Amino acid sequence: MTRDVLLRILAEAYDRRSWHGTNLRGSIRGLTPDAAAWRPAPGRHNIWELVVHAAYWKYAVRRRLLREKRGSFPLDGSNWFARPQAGESRAAQWRRDLRLLAEQHRALREAVAGLPETAWGRRAPRSAFDNQSLVTGAAAHDLYHAGQIQLLKRLRRR
Repeated sequence: MTRDVLLRILAEAYDRRSWHGTNLRGSIRGLTPDAAAWRPAPGRHNIWELVVHAAYWKYAVRRRLLREKRGSFPLDGSNWFARPQAGESRAAQWRRDLRLLAEQHRALREAVAGLPETAWGRRAPRSAFDNQSLVTGAAAHDLYHAGQIQLLKRLRRR
């Protein structure tokens, strides 16, 4: 698979129009902080947490592609991050987390664009998957959570 195809797959899963319908960015477009914070039941993730989770995994894939050390994600912790947090307004937090998602997507695209074609078949350290699989998996992850977000939005309207 060529770098251009991988970049297109990432774009279609995140923010470029494609045949499959709503992508991750489209699923959160226009959401208010209150809608993003709504939970279908206690202990269940909300849309906001899915957004930050997606940002984290874009970071994790980029870090693996570039063979960087762990620990440089802008938030403390890993994988799931409770949202919203106490203190700052929900609107400000939501805008910041939307920027985080966009920044992590941009950084992942830059990493993919910068890797030589010979890197796609290599495995990342401590990974069972090659670099190509990590990138296509990141796109699939975006679409998986876009579908969840679409369902959560419908449940909230019931």
